[in-house]
Amino acid sequence: MTSQIKQVSIVLASTFYGLVGIQHFVNPQWFAQIVPPSLPYPLQLVYISGFCEIILGLLLLIPSLRFIAGWGLILFLIAVFPANIYVAQTNGDAMNTTPLIAWGRLPFQLVFIAIAYWHTRK
Repeated sequence: MTSQIKQVSIVLASTFYGLVGIQHFVNPQWFAQIVPPSLPYPLQLVYISGFCEIILGLLLLIPSLRFIAGWGLILFLIAVFPANIYVAQTNGDAMNTTPLIAWGRLPFQLVFIAIAYWHTRK
């Protein structure tokens, strides 16, 4: 049963990362607004992060590369965490959302990291 749940989780994660990655190219300005102002080249960072999400999401589907994909996602999630912090620091204004959502999103990064780590395990 656990292996079936894990397979579903892998497909869902792959789909999620792929679709969000594509959105970086479809609507880059939305993502650029949450890049902390201290970082240079926000639009380029959006494209790079979108590309990484798509590639890492696809790699999750390949069993022989899943370990690399999982660790890549962990590093990716750590790298983009400053954007989530920035949204929280603006109480959601950077993303045009509520303070509750802005601050509530922060712990979910740990959940996504834990899931990515689970995907690295056989």
